[in-house]
Amino acid sequence: MFSSKKKRKRRVEPRFEDGKGRRGAADFAVTADDRAAPPPRRSAKSGPKRRKATQKKRAGGKRTSRKVAARARGLFGGLVYWGFIGCIWGGIALAGVIAWYGAQLPSASTWTVPDRPPNVKIVSAGGDLITNRGATGGQALGLHEISPYIPKAVVAIEDRRFFSHFGVDPIGLARAMARNVMAGGLVQGGSTLTQQLAKNLFLTPERTIGRKVQEVLLAVWLEHEYSKQQILEMYLNRVYFGAGAYGVESAARRYFGKSARDVSLPEAALLAGLLKAPSRLSPNRDPEAAEGRAQLVLSVMRDQGLVSDSEMTAALAQPKTRASRYWSGAHHYVADAVMEELPELIGKVRRDVIVDTTIDLDLQKAAEAAVRATIAEHGAERNVSQGALVSIDMSGAVRAMVGGADYERSQFDRATEARRQPGSAFKPFVYLAALEQGLTPTSVRNDAPIRIGKWSPENYRGRYHGPVTLETALSKSLNSVAAQLIMETGPANAARTARRMGIQSELTANASLSLGTSEVTLFELTAAYLPFATGGYGAKPHVIARVTTLDGEVLYERRADRPRVLAPDLAGMMNRMMSQTVRSGTARAAAFNHPAAGKTGTTQNARDAWFVGYTAHLVTGVWFGNDDGAPMKDVTGGTLPVMTWRAVMQPAHENLPIADLPGYMPFNIIPGPRPERGPAPPVPQAGVPMASGNGSGGYVPPPPDRTMTSSTGGPRPPASVGGSNDAGGRSVLDVILGR
Repeated sequence: MFSSKKKRKRRVEPRFEDGKGRRGAADFAVTADDRAAPPPRRSAKSGPKRRKATQKKRAGGKRTSRKVAARARGLFGGLVYWGFIGCIWGGIALAGVIAWYGAQLPSASTWTVPDRPPNVKIVSAGGDLITNRGATGGQALGLHEISPYIPKAVVAIEDRRFFSHFGVDPIGLARAMARNVMAGGLVQGGSTLTQQLAKNLFLTPERTIGRKVQEVLLAVWLEHEYSKQQILEMYLNRVYFGAGAYGVESAARRYFGKSARDVSLPEAALLAGLLKAPSRLSPNRDPEAAEGRAQLVLSVMRDQGLVSDSEMTAALAQPKTRASRYWSGAHHYVADAVMEELPELIGKVRRDVIVDTTIDLDLQKAAEAAVRATIAEHGAERNVSQGALVSIDMSGAVRAMVGGADYERSQFDRATEARRQPGSAFKPFVYLAALEQGLTPTSVRNDAPIRIGKWSPENYRGRYHGPVTLETALSKSLNSVAAQLIMETGPANAARTARRMGIQSELTANASLSLGTSEVTLFELTAAYLPFATGGYGAKPHVIARVTTLDGEVLYERRADRPRVLAPDLAGMMNRMMSQTVRSGTARAAAFNHPAAGKTGTTQNARDAWFVGYTAHLVTGVWFGNDDGAPMKDVTGGTLPVMTWRAVMQPAHENLPIADLPGYMPFNIIPGPRPERGPAPPVPQAGVPMASGNGSGGYVPPPPDRTMTSSTGGPRPPASVGGSNDAGGRSVLDVILGR
């Protein structure tokens, strides 16, 4: 047994040194002598005291770390707390801003999408579209009617998340804000299609915080009230595409000359690309920029899976789209006339309407081509820059109207607005007044120099022919005879006759009226020749035949109104004399295979050149001149106007039956004695038919002038004798060549 008092043996640890403190050969311990640097100084404290200090120091470090961590936790908690408080106050402030600007809007219960501005669809007599007019310039189409490429392209480039957001796209808005900050300016808007529609429908284009807040509120309301398809349809029918085109139909017509129903993929990409900057990217202004933007749209559509690689490749391979010159056609003069007259017929246009016009589109195009070709060929040489043409059928329907050489350069309508002196083209009314007082085409007057007060009218180039019949005097456009006739019948009587025939402009009743010194428009002068072609019936010239709504409701329809303004025998006499003008007079170049008649006119110093001619089917008037009244060179009514008239009338009569002019009498037949006549007829007022009941359809001829002598015969000079102010006996070739 072991005793508890037994002395415990001392444990001996193994050492690598001898008892004297010396190392052995196998000693691996490192001493101070083995160190490269001297050992650190030891603190005076050693042993237990040092260990306590070290432990105390370590405890202090732990306490410091805990304090830092606590402070960090406190700071983070403070940030979270105050951030939360800030969010609350920010939300309250945002709600206040929304409430403030929202309160400036009408009550939400009264919000309604305003009606789209009405469109006026103007069509030809054959039903073909002439153009669209109105604030939008095109009719509204349903989404199912529009080419499917258009909505795909617009959504792809303008609002790729359109079908998933609630009217506002937070992701797109954040991305736009980031890009704007990086760019240091406004480079991207971040508005959705719904926001753009809200702005276009309800707000002004100003860029303010208040407008943006209202835009968001309205966009959310639109999303709540309408489906995505309805919103997209409204957007496509109202958005601006540049060049005055609002809506896809107007834009497609304007840039491509086709309906939005028929737009191809590359064309749709071009339209969608315009939305970023309609004016700057217009294919009319910068085709290269428009094409580059269209290619970007195609690339985005492919990335979003809206078109395949093959479709994109095929689209890029197509020739570059070239926008047509929308405003260059003369049919816009017709559209202007329609829009000016329309409110008088139906009042203010409040909904989409269709206007059926009387225009023959083929004749309209031929007339425009003829006027432009004449100016292009002879303009520089003859110093002529403008021309106009009006063609009217026997009912008064305007079949063609050209108001100038180029509508794009000048929208002033020289057919309906420009008042110019008609020159000798006014003489038929002077001769008609003489016939109404008892003279006949074979009555003779002496063509010689005369003096009326201080005025001495002269013939063209001072040539006179002695005794001539009225028929010859009119066909040769002899000024001396016309002046004699107006003094015999009275200037006021000639003015009343012209107004009865259709002249609306103010006429100065003096002797010089016989040579056409009072200004008229081509439109009214052409219409005033209509009773000659119809055998005595007048008709108010008109372009609009009917106006209907899209549902077929008739808002206006023209009723026939053809009062008799001229006795049939007098119409026959005038046709006899003016057909001689085409046969052998100043308008010989107008002759073609249909019986025709008319009168040329040239004003002093060749400032204006006219020809109004007609057949049994059409009356057409032509004018050439310069807007500033500058004289032309070697241009008379018998040259450029006659040439242009024939270029239009001959093809227009290709499929029409040949018909004699009403009341036309052979030249070897002389009418019998004129019967006694009643009082002069009243001057007809616009819209008021002539009185009837006298057996002549409302016309009551004036009494004969008993002081005049008439002749049943007389010498007629040969056709080669000239001397009028409309080239006289010279041929058109002589005039053109300056012989």
